[in-house]
Amino acid sequence: MITLNHFLTLGAILFCIGLFGALSKRNIIAIMMFLELMTNAVNLSLISFSKYITPITIRGQIFAIFVMVVTAAEIGLGLAIVLCIYRSRETTQIDEVNLLKW
Repeated sequence: MITLNHFLTLGAILFCIGLFGALSKRNIIAIMMFLELMTNAVNLSLISFSKYITPITIRGQIFAIFVMVVTAAEIGLGLAIVLCIYRSRETTQIDEVNLLKW
């Protein structure tokens, strides 16, 4: 029988993998992919809490869909920024992008 603890453990493992990847990578695209993994781990936790604590209501699912919509908008805007940076600097490495320096 799969319980709430199993889903929360899986969500925590996915979140830790995403956090480690986002902090250790230097490529902007890879960092955005790991941020997406982290938000999916949060969505897994939201849906599992909703299923096991209040199975009649669908508040967790609705909130998870809202988080997915916000994440899709964030990724779209982030990819547009990365594309502009790549066109001007011809790199996607985080440490080579110094747009705020004179």
